[in-house]
Amino acid sequence: MKKLNTLVLASTVALAGSAFTVSAAEQTGDIHANDYNWMQFNAMYSIGEKPENPASGDQHNYLEMEFGGRSGVVDLYGYVDVFNLANEDTNNGDKNPGSGSSKLFMKFAPRFSIDAITGKDLSLGPIQEVYFSTLFNWDGLNGEGVNSTFWGVGADVNVPWLGKTGMNLYGFYDMNAKEWNGYQFSANWFKPFYFFDNKSFLSFQGYVDYQFGADEDTTVFVPKTADGGNVFFGLYWHSDQYALGYGLKGFKDVYLLEDGAGALALESTGWSHYLSATYKF
Repeated sequence: MKKLNTLVLASTVALAGSAFTVSAAEQTGDIHANDYNWMQFNAMYSIGEKPENPASGDQHNYLEMEFGGRSGVVDLYGYVDVFNLANEDTNNGDKNPGSGSSKLFMKFAPRFSIDAITGKDLSLGPIQEVYFSTLFNWDGLNGEGVNSTFWGVGADVNVPWLGKTGMNLYGFYDMNAKEWNGYQFSANWFKPFYFFDNKSFLSFQGYVDYQFGADEDTTVFVPKTADGGNVFFGLYWHSDQYALGYGLKGFKDVYLLEDGAGALALESTGWSHYLSATYKF
């Protein structure tokens, strides 16, 4: 059972932040007693990712290095994506050569346990642990690239059937514009639900990122809305060393881009598909 628990923990692929830590309230004296870390490489293929140009669509491959863990008061999740490994120009999507976008994207989401920092058990009902939460998104471009930060509070919440689910409420700070602009609610989960005789298993995993309370802007090239986001539903098979999965992702005015508006008439609302093959370290 210990090996199985370690496997489930190391197979966490939450994408929006790590929710699968041992509560500081369960630790006895040594806040490093339950430290762990994990890393895996995911070969991914995306079909119809939003936003996309309706004239060309968007299909691309990418390699994702995904990592996470717990060390004392710090709970960490993150990944680095490298798009179109062969540099092929398959279409005019924004991840392809010549689009002017970055070949890289990075998400870095450290959370700091308030339970562990204060030495107090802040669990209450379904709330198991409370955090000061941060999130950073970068794409490597200066000026007009993605350079955003999120700051707020979070908790590990015991949700019926899903179990421990990470939830965070952030204020959004745009480092390019040097201004606060709205909020984001994020949640992620990892639920093993069927186990095979060889100890491999199927999991339902995914996340929600929803921005709201932002300033609308109809004067820019692509008009911005006050709210929008995305949700990911994944079905994955996991073994000790490998994983295979399919994900269905829904978008609604993602990145606050108004669907079909502006000179490019980008589609920022709709559904996309993701295929993945994983090797775990």
